[in-house]
Amino acid sequence: MPAIAPTSIFDNVTEAPPDKILNLSVMYKADTDATKVDLGVGAYRDNNGKPWVLPAVKEAKRVLSEDPSGNHEYLGVGGVPELTSGAAKLIFGKDSPALADSRVYTIQSISGTGALMVGAQFLAQFKPVKDAPVYISDPTWANHRAIFETAGHTVKTYAYCDFETLTLNINGMIKDLKEATEGSIVILHACAHNPTGIDPTHEQWEQIASVMAERKLIPFFDTAYQGFATGSLDNDAWAIRRFVDYGFEMLVAESFAKNMGLYGERTGCLHTVSNSQEITRRISTQINRVSRATISTASAHGGKIAGTILKDSNLFSQWLEDLKTMSDRIKEMRDGLRTLLEKLGTPGTWNHITDQIGMFSFTGLNATQAEYLKNKYHIYLTDNGRISLAGLNTSNLDYVARAIDDVVRNVPKN
Repeated sequence: MPAIAPTSIFDNVTEAPPDKILNLSVMYKADTDATKVDLGVGAYRDNNGKPWVLPAVKEAKRVLSEDPSGNHEYLGVGGVPELTSGAAKLIFGKDSPALADSRVYTIQSISGTGALMVGAQFLAQFKPVKDAPVYISDPTWANHRAIFETAGHTVKTYAYCDFETLTLNINGMIKDLKEATEGSIVILHACAHNPTGIDPTHEQWEQIASVMAERKLIPFFDTAYQGFATGSLDNDAWAIRRFVDYGFEMLVAESFAKNMGLYGERTGCLHTVSNSQEITRRISTQINRVSRATISTASAHGGKIAGTILKDSNLFSQWLEDLKTMSDRIKEMRDGLRTLLEKLGTPGTWNHITDQIGMFSFTGLNATQAEYLKNKYHIYLTDNGRISLAGLNTSNLDYVARAIDDVVRNVPKN
């Protein structure tokens, strides 16, 4: 028998850095202090700080449990038809010309992350300019870079946040897009930008679309908060639909984690839009091939829950009420935090908290200040100062506001 070599064939493997968000969650769970507050987790919590199963989801699960034909068989590669057809109408609008002309292909994915990865792998093979990079906003959701680099793309950034005013740096963004390589892919947050909560106005979206059309840039929208951001499905899909009106061919990654509370069910879709029915047909075969090679078929349970809600008018109406419940509570926490900070006379301006939108707020606090809040007050937030408003409630709002007041007064920004 040959001797085993003393060194490993994997000696060249280096240790990957820990995922900051997941690591933050681990630290929070290990903290035994009664005053601890989790402002890191990107998941909705009710006013008692508990996970909330949407009433529409509860009812959909009941309907599925009583279906005599229910089973646990594999889905087809495309996923649950009620989900994919309903999701496409949700994103593009039921009267969308792209849908009417059969220029959209939708496949079920492993939530938004899986949709991004399948899209990234597809583009790695078929993007029109082979060496063109992928552009992500500065800052963006941390996983964006990892996904596209893993798929073999070069990743660059475009200006997004003005870190002094905590508003959109539209001039810097337009400049970077004008200088981008023709044929580059641009990752755009459809609404409720993560991590900043800063969204372009309609007029700014028009500017962005115009430059991207001029430079022949490819939009890849990431939408995880449709209906959750403003309480309106149509408002939160405005940018995507406007780009379709412009005639863009593009991709859209959609997640039902936030807006249906299906976090662990990993339910989402990838949509592609082309300029002809025939091209869409060919795209569908390649998207199916990539998906089959990575996950084989998507998860049935979450897909059936979401599909049931989207096809049933009563459940859909209930879901709209659930969305309003969540978005209204988040808005209430935004208003409450800003009001308390201004009442305390906390140095600086705090209008950005209510100007921003969605689950997250970019507070302007830095890594040192975030560490201070964690160590002194057991308040957990990311190093870039992003907080999840879902972690706030009427019981801890005053505590968090006073802690922020303390850190702003006593821990220098620079």
